[in-house]
Amino acid sequence: MRLSSSSLMALSVALLLAALSLVTWRQARALESLADLDHLRRELSLGQAERIELEYRIQLLESRAHVVPAAQERLGMRTPTASEIVLLQGGGP
Repeated sequence: MRLSSSSLMALSVALLLAALSLVTWRQARALESLADLDHLRRELSLGQAERIELEYRIQLLESRAHVVPAAQERLGMRTPTASEIVLLQGGGP
C-alpha cells in the first residue's frame, strides 16, 4: 500500500511537530536542572559563609582576650602573682 502525497505530507508534519515537541521538552528539563543547580550552589555558598562566620566566632570566644575577662567575672578568677606560681616537675615512668 502506497501513501498518497497528502498522507505523506501529514505524516511528515506530525513527525516534525513531535521532534520539535521533544526538543522543547528537553530544553525545559535542562533549564529546570540548571535552576536546581543554581539553587544548590547558592545554598552551598550560604553554608560556607555561615561556617566561616562560626569559625571566626569560635576563635574569638577561645581567645585570651575573651576568656580572661569571662573567667574573672563568672568564676572570680584572677591572674596569679609571680610568688603564687608553682612549677611542677613531670615525673616519667
